[in-house]
Formats: sequence, structure tokens, C-alpha cells
Amino acid sequence: MIALASDHAGFQLKEKIKRLLDELHLEYEDFGPDAEKPCDYPDYAYPAAKAVGSGRCDRGILSCGSGIGVDMVANKVGGVRSALCASVEMAELSRRHNDANVLSLGGRLTAWETAEKIIRVWLTTPFEGGRHKVRVDKIHSLSGC
Repeated sequence: MIALASDHAGFQLKEKIKRLLDELHLEYEDFGPDAEKPCDYPDYAYPAAKAVGSGRCDRGILSCGSGIGVDMVANKVGGVRSALCASVEMAELSRRHNDANVLSLGGRLTAWETAEKIIRVWLTTPFEGGRHKVRVDKIHSLSGC
């Protein structure tokens, strides 16, 4: 299950992501918003990130205008490793080396063609483990993580 959330600036991207996930036959839960009207990204990104951190959802994809705000919110939640990705290479490395379980995207800064490639790579790239697992474990040992 994939948790989805956005704010008004990321709403159109979130709606396109839903269609892509439907096409890929992947289940998701939309944490909102349900319309493209002004709203505050923490109100939607935080519950979605909590669903990932608690294990209720396996992963999450969040979007706001730049992706920065939702990424900051998500990384406040224990068990979440959110990565703001602007390229396919960043998405691949976020999974391969950092075991990112939340992907943050900029709805105003990322063209759909690029976002779709990023999402497809992020969803299919496995975590390498090994020396990278040691580093991820160190992140989780930090206070508040």
C-alpha cells in the first residue's frame, strides 16, 4: 500500500500519480487533499508519513510546490526515510543506498514525464543492504528517528 498526499500546489501531480498507480495495479491510500484549493502541506503529508512510519503503508509519495516542505514533514516521523528526488538517478540511489520509503516531488518543478520516470524507478529499485544497511541503521539510532 502506498500513501499519497499533497497540498494545492502538488495536487495535479498527485492525481497523475494515482492514475499511474492504477495502471501499475498498485494499491494506494490518498490522504488528501481532495480538491485543488489552498491548504497547508503538513495537514496531509504528516498523516501519510505516519502511515508509512507505523507500517500501515509500505511506502509513500508526497508532493507540494517544491517537494521540500512535504519532505521536511515526512522526515519528522520515526521510521520514515524520505528523499526529495528531482532526477531518475536520485530516485535510484535513494532506494539502492538509503532505502527511502517516502518519495517527495515538486509539483511545480518536475515535469510529468520526468516525475513518471522517477516514480517507476523508485518503485522498482531494491535496497542493496550491506554497508548501506549499516548507515541506515545509524540513522534510526539517532534521537527522534
